Amino acid sequence: MKLDVKAAAITVGLLWGLLVMLPVGVANLIWPNYGQGFLDVMASLYTGYKATASVGQIMIGTGYGLVDGAIAGAFFAWVYNRFAKD
Repeated sequence: MKLDVKAAAITVGLLWGLLVMLPVGVANLIWPNYGQGFLDVMASLYTGYKATASVGQIMIGTGYGLVDGAIAGAFFAWVYNRFAKD
């Protein structure tokens, strides 16, 4: 069985962007210390993302999460397909 690379990219991108980065960013906006360590790590990886509690930074982090997740999902599916038997 082979994986659909496009479907994997979309799925992982949505999961990472909308179910990880967005909720943690919003929670950090509401409760300032929530997830700050995680957001600081993401800020060290994503150029332009500052991990501050603002709507603009949440949008930037979510956007990075969507793109980063899509790339990771596509890469995973591609590698899996290289090793999967037909």
